This record gives sequence, C-alpha cells and structure tokens, in this order.
Amino acid sequence: MTSFQPHWSFLTLLISVSYLLNCLGNNDMPVLLNDDVLGLIVFKSDLHDPSSYLASWNEDDVSPCSWQFVQCNPQSGRVSEVSLDGLGLSGKIGRGLEKLQHLTVLSLSHNNLSGTISPSLTLSNSLERLNLSHNGLSGPLPTSFVNMSSIRFLDLSENSFSGPIPDSLFESCFSLHHLSLAWNKFEGPIPSTLSRCSSLNSLNLSYNHFTGNVDFIGIWSLNRLRNLDLSNNAFFGNLPNGISSIHNLKEILLQNNQFSGPLPVDIGLCLHLNRLDFSNNQFTGELPDSLGGLNALSYLRASNNVFNSEFPQWIGNMTSLEYLELSNNQFYGFIPQSIGELRSLTYLSISNNKLVGNIPLSLAYCTKLSVIRLRGNGLNGTIPEGLFGLGLEEVDFSHNDLVGSIPAGSSRLLDTLSKLDLSDNHLQGNIPAEMGLLSKLRYLNLSWNDLHSQISPEFGFLQNLTVLDLRNSALYGSVPADICDSSNLAVLQLDGNSLKGPIPEEIGNCTSLYLLSLSHNNLTGSIPKSMSKLNKLKILKLEFNELSGEIPMELGMLQNLLAVNISYNRLTGRLPTGSIFQNLDKSSLEGNLGLCSPLLKGPCKMNVPKPLVLDPNAYNNQIGPQRQRNESSISSPDHHHKFLSVSALVAISASFVIILGVIAVSLLNVSVRRRLSFVDNALESMCSSSSRSGAPATGKLILFDSQSSPDWISSPESLLNKASEIGEGVFGTVYKVPLGSQGRMVAIKKLITSNILQYPEDFDREVRILGKARHPNLIALKGYYWTPQLQLLVAEYAPNVEYGEDNVLILNDHVRVLLEHGNVLDCVDPSMSEYPEDEVLPVLKLAMVCTSQIPSSRPTMAEVVQILQVIKTPVPQRMEVF
Repeated sequence: MTSFQPHWSFLTLLISVSYLLNCLGNNDMPVLLNDDVLGLIVFKSDLHDPSSYLASWNEDDVSPCSWQFVQCNPQSGRVSEVSLDGLGLSGKIGRGLEKLQHLTVLSLSHNNLSGTISPSLTLSNSLERLNLSHNGLSGPLPTSFVNMSSIRFLDLSENSFSGPIPDSLFESCFSLHHLSLAWNKFEGPIPSTLSRCSSLNSLNLSYNHFTGNVDFIGIWSLNRLRNLDLSNNAFFGNLPNGISSIHNLKEILLQNNQFSGPLPVDIGLCLHLNRLDFSNNQFTGELPDSLGGLNALSYLRASNNVFNSEFPQWIGNMTSLEYLELSNNQFYGFIPQSIGELRSLTYLSISNNKLVGNIPLSLAYCTKLSVIRLRGNGLNGTIPEGLFGLGLEEVDFSHNDLVGSIPAGSSRLLDTLSKLDLSDNHLQGNIPAEMGLLSKLRYLNLSWNDLHSQISPEFGFLQNLTVLDLRNSALYGSVPADICDSSNLAVLQLDGNSLKGPIPEEIGNCTSLYLLSLSHNNLTGSIPKSMSKLNKLKILKLEFNELSGEIPMELGMLQNLLAVNISYNRLTGRLPTGSIFQNLDKSSLEGNLGLCSPLLKGPCKMNVPKPLVLDPNAYNNQIGPQRQRNESSISSPDHHHKFLSVSALVAISASFVIILGVIAVSLLNVSVRRRLSFVDNALESMCSSSSRSGAPATGKLILFDSQSSPDWISSPESLLNKASEIGEGVFGTVYKVPLGSQGRMVAIKKLITSNILQYPEDFDREVRILGKARHPNLIALKGYYWTPQLQLLVAEYAPNVEYGEDNVLILNDHVRVLLEHGNVLDCVDPSMSEYPEDEVLPVLKLAMVCTSQIPSSRPTMAEVVQILQVIKTPVPQRMEVF
C-alpha cells in the first residue's frame, strides 16, 4: 500500500485543482471541499515560505481551524482571521482569498510580498481589519478590493503603491477608524470624499507625493480625529481657523510641505494636544498666544519657517514641554527668564534667529536638559556657569557675541558632553584643563575667538574626539606632540594662529585624519615623513608657514588625497610622485624657495647629492702647520750657529734634512690617499643618486611648433596598432603616422619603457635640447608624448631614410659593468702606452657622474675642473726627489 501513496497524493492535488477551476468558472458545481480550505491552499500556492511556517496547511484536512495562524468563528466554524505578520513570506496576493467569505481580519504585514493587487480581487464583505503594511506591493490601488462600508482599520503603509487615490474609494467609509497610506508613492490631491469618514480617529498620509490645496475645512469636520499626519508631501495653502472643533485632537504633524500664512488662532483650544510639528514650511506671523494654554504639550517644533514676531514670553507656561525647536526663523527680542520653568525640557534649539541679550541664568533650572542650541543669534554677556553643571550632551553657542572665559565643567558634565561648539564669539582666557577629562567628547570647536592661550596638552586624553577645530583663536606655542594620542581624530584644524616650532613627528599617529589644516601659522622645520602614515587623509593645508626642506617623497603614497596646499613656505625640490601632487595648480605651490614644477617660474632647488666642490688649496692648509713647525725648527740652528763648530753644524743640518724628507714623504702619501678617498666617496655618492624613482601622473603630447595637442593622442596605442611600422632598433619601434586634420606624415618612435628619465620635466628638458640639433644628416625632432608606460618621439617623416638601427652598445652601461667586476683598466684605449693607472678609476667615476641619467645630478663644468685638479698621482714623482 505504501508504494501507491505518492500517486494518491498527486491524484488528490489534481482533483483539488480541477475543482478550483470548475468552481471559479461555474458556480452551479457542487461543493466537494470546504471553501476555506480550498481558498487558503490556493493562496498558499502563490507564496514562498522559506521557514515552512505554513507547513500545517494541508489540503487533506476537512477544516482549516486547526491550522497555525488561522482562527475560526466558534459559531459558524468558518475562517474569520488570518494573521501572517512577520513570517518572511514572499510572492503575490492571489485570488484564493476570495473564497474566505467570512473573513474579518487579514494581516500580512512585515513580509516580502510584491507585485500589484489584481483589480478583479474582491475580499470578504465582512472584512473589518486589513493590514498589508511593510511589504513591497506596488501599482495603483484598486477601488473595489475592500468593502469600505465594513472596514474599520486599513493600513497600506510602507509599500510602493502609486498613482492617485480614487474619489470613489471613500464614498462609504462611515465605519473607518484608522487609515494609513504612509510611505508610498501616491500622488495627486486628497480625495474630497475623505471628509465622509466621520468615525476617523487616525489619518496618516505622510511620506508620499501628494500635492494640492488641502481641504482643511473638511478635515476640521472630522471631530473624532485624534492623530493627523500630512507630513513630507507637497501640500500647500493656508490653515484656516476652526481646528478647535476637533476636541480630542492629540497630534498634528504638517512638517516638510509648503503650507503658508499664519497658524489658526484657536489651535490652543485643542487642550489635549501633545505633539505639534509645523517645521519646514512657509508659515508666517507669530505663534498664537493660545498655545500658551497647552499644558499637556510635550513636543513643539516650528523651525525653518518665516515666523517674524517677538520670542513668545508665555513659553514658560507650557510646563510639560520636553522638546522645543524654533530655530531658523525671525524671532527677535530676549529669551525670557520664565524659560527656566520648563523643568521637563530635554531639548532646546532656538538657533539662527535675531535674539539678543544674555543667556538666562534660569536655564540652569532645566535640570533635564541634554541638548541646547543657541547659535546664530546676537546673544551677549557671559556663559552661565550653572549650565555647565548640568548633564548636557550637546552645547552650541556659536556665532554670537559672547564674552568672558569658558566655564570649567562639573563632574556631571565630564561624563555626558559629546559636542561643544563655542566658535565665532569673543571668548578669552585659557582653555580649561578640565576639557581633557570630557571622556565622551567627540566634537570640539573653539575657533574664531580671542583665547590667547596655548593648546592644552590634555587634548590627547580625549580618546573619542573626532573633530578638533581651534582656528583663528590667537593660540601660541607649539603643536603638542601628544595631540594625536586619540587615534579617532578625523579633523584637525589649527589654522590662523601664531603657532611656532616644527610639526611633531607624532602627527603620524593620527591615523584616522581626513582633514589636516595647519595653515597661516609660523611653523618651521620640515614636513614630517610620518605624514605618510595618514592613509585616510583627503585634505592637507600647510600654506603660509615657514616650512623648509624637501617634501617627503613618501607622501606620494597617500592615495586618498583630494586637495593639498603648500604655498608660501620655504620648500624646495621635487614634488612627490603619485597621489595628487603632480596635478596641483599654481596657487597651491607658489611662494616657495625652489619647488620644481613647470607651473612655477622661480629656480628649482633640489637636495640631490652632486660632486663636492673641492678646493685644492684646502689640502695645502692641512699641511701648513707642519710646514711652519719645520721652518721654525730649521731657524733655530741659525741662532746657535755662533756657538757650534762647523762639523757639528754640518752633521745637524744633514740630520734635519733626512728627517724632513721622511716626514714629507709620509705626509704626501697620507695627503694623496685622503684626497683620492675623498674624491672616490664623493663620486660614489653621485653615482648612487640616480636611484630615485617617480612617474608622472598624466600623459600629454607636446609639439615644439604648436600650442595644442591633436585629438588622436587620446588613444595613442590604438593609433600605433593601426599605423605602418617602418623600422625597429634597440631603443624602440618606428611608425609612419598621419598627424592632424591635413594628414601630414610623421615618424613616431615608440621608446622601450625604462627609467632612464624618471620625471616628465627631465624628459622634456632632454628632448627639447635634442630638438634644437640641426644637421643635414639628422632628422629634426618635432615633439614628444609622455606617460609612465609610454614614451613617443615625433619627427618629420623622410621617405628615403632607413629607420632601423644596428645593434648598439651603450658605453655607459658597458663601463659600469667593467667597474662592478673590477676590470677598470679594460676601459683604457690600448693605444695609450703610458698613463698613470691610479687616475683611471676616479676619472671613470667622474665620467659616470657626468653622464648621469638624472640631468640635475650632473656636476657643473666648474665642479668638473676642480675634481680633475685633485685627481692626480704625485707620490712616485715626489719620492724620486727625496
């Protein structure tokens, strides 16, 4: 029997599907199965149930009342409720639900259902509660899929429904208590029939694309309304009076629309109001005085409007207020002392208005306050010390006219404060040392004040600090080495002060920095190599200091750099390769002593080792004292001559001559060896100076007789692939290429890529010199193209010229190999019968330096002459004299 079980299940499924098709097509067919079982099984077939929550739904059951997530009416035994919230189901809502004719609750929220709702789908006429929220359903909303005369709760929020809402949808919505269409893509006006939903308690149309002038008169007629949310749409128009007819109204959210005009004067008569949000609109006038009677109001937000009245003096009457946001308006006048009566206040923001006067001392009585923002007003006076005794998390008093010193924080503040902005005031005095104890501080801005203080070394204790802004605060002293003990620091701005001394090497410990600005100070010394550790750095500003030396080449490894300014320092040498340095404009480089850039006109000064300028007389000076001593010793016998015999005098003179000869020979040997060793070391240092590497960032075509580059160079490789090859040699391949719109033929040599010339300015200098060469047997160069991967030489094409090359021996490389293997004398022409062998090695090394691959490493002619004066071997000749 068990072997036939699969066939029996398959036959049952066929019977069920066959019945379904017949049932949908012919209502006269007899009922073979329970309609509820059939409807739910068909509904399940359109779903994907990854966690098998619906495993208990079995088509073999007579009744679904025992199935999980299904409830039945105990009297009729029919399905009355299906609740599948949050089961991770996906798929579509199929027509199987039509069979559930006694269904009163259908809740499918927080799943992954998608697709559109079929216009022909009609749910049970007895349905009272429908929740399809938090899915991915889309398309227009069908008008007939629910019976609005029976529905009490309808939540379609957080889907992707679109299009306008049909007027007919709300024609018979007398029973509707809750309607939420929020977070969809509905558009157009609110249906005028909505005012017929006389039982409506909650209306949420937020976060859609609704437009038009709202019929508030109709909405004010919904006198059972408690929650009204029209926020984040594109509604416009005025709010008329009459809102007081909604006696039980608790919440009005109209933010982020285009409403204008004054607020209804009777809004304060809705005594149960708990939450009001009018922010980000165009409301004008004043806040109605009636608002002062809302003792239950805990949330009032009216920021980003055009309210232009005196700051409400009745604000202290709203004793339940916890959140007050009136910023970005045109309120003027004083902040009343009565604001201290708001003992439940946790958030206060009245920034960017026209308020004047002192910060009320009574604010210190708002002991629950955690955020206070008063920026962008005309407030003056000192900062109340009592405020810094509260458990504040954020303080922003920036852009005012405050004076005095920065209060020291209490122990309570030290444990809570995460943001402090006192910038753009007139504060003076030292930065409190207690700031180093603000363990949770993430943002500190004291810029644009008159502090006349040193940077507190305690800032290094702020382990959570991410932004430190001390610009233009008259700071002096040095940059503390331990300022980067906090590895979380992302922004460090110290510009516009009077800081001296070097940039500390410890700056490399600020590994999270993406903005470092030290400009407009008096910093000296070199740029630390440790900056190369700042891999996240995007902006580097060092302009207007006294920094000197060369820029560390290691900074070229900072691949995230987007902006650099090193102008007006005393920097010299080449710019680092890679990163952004090769693309800096003139304004970021000018005003230095000798930076090497084609954008700058001044001298290019580099700290590259060159042959030392040797002074032959310096070696005479080294033996000068000995010579003086000898002369002194020789003169002494003259004084004793009258006391000695002639034979004694002859013997003594002979002894002195012999001693002098030995000393002179020894000194000459030491002197010559020292000279040759000194020259040898200098030349070796020059021979190793070409080991620097670099590559230009971008390619460009330069034609010596043109100011612009033709379009073809944007893809030179593809052009050369199609061009005709006319020659090849050890230095590269030559192609014949038509150039420009007139098709002038040129010969282009694609050089074998090497590091012979490592910088574009060196390549440019060398090729331009070659381009000036003229000879009947020489084809003139017309230009070149440079990238690190591709170098091209452009010359006139001559049709009867052989462009190939025989094998070429590069003499420089040949000599270098002989030197490395110790075969120095093999470099000498055999026809030279006699020559001083000791001169061969230093002369060859000098020749290698003179042919250095880096032009700037080559000695001047004056230096060459001085070197040659030292390279000589006088020892054998001088020994012959003695």
